[in-house]
Amino acid sequence: MKRLLALTVSLLVLAPVLAFGGFEEGRHYAEVPFPQPVETGKQIEVREFFWYGCPHCYTLEPALNRWLSRKPANVAFVRTPGTAQRWLTHAQAFYAFEALGVTERLHPAFFEAVQRGKPRLDDEQSLVQFVKEHGVDPAKFREAFASFGVRLNVEKAKRLNEAYGINSVPTITVDGKYVTSPSLAGGEEAVFKVIEFLVQKAARERASARGSARP
Repeated sequence: MKRLLALTVSLLVLAPVLAFGGFEEGRHYAEVPFPQPVETGKQIEVREFFWYGCPHCYTLEPALNRWLSRKPANVAFVRTPGTAQRWLTHAQAFYAFEALGVTERLHPAFFEAVQRGKPRLDDEQSLVQFVKEHGVDPAKFREAFASFGVRLNVEKAKRLNEAYGINSVPTITVDGKYVTSPSLAGGEEAVFKVIEFLVQKAARERASARGSARP
């Protein structure tokens, strides 16, 4: 009888963990020390910090694209470039792609080209040559690359990198509260299970906060 009671208690203790995938704070993800505001309104924000020169980010892309094709409807996905000093040219290129509306086409191509490493795409002239080869007007790219809006977005990305304490990539944050990565989660496929767990957790917390706010 005592053994049965002990087993029942153990199952009750483990139930919440098992129900939510067995993911543990400090092991599969971490809490952001100072939660950050999100930009996605009613949707849960999932933000990837990346660098085009990072082989781990490149390796993650296929799994990320598969997840994006089936991500929960309440999720809004945002990319943010890493802003370590030697990454800044690529961050500026990313926001220039966005300004020109060519991210969907050039993001994977640029990732591929940077990872091949020939030629090195680490200055404005080499970037201009790259976009020209991919059908983008070089003059328009130069204008976007040097624009106030792009520089402003790079500065904003710097602040976000600092606020989240980003010191390696790829890193994924969820709703400004939680952070995970393939190395924490246990691989490229496993990280998306952790992300979905955190999305559900964040959604419950939002709902609870709304309930508490009602008079």
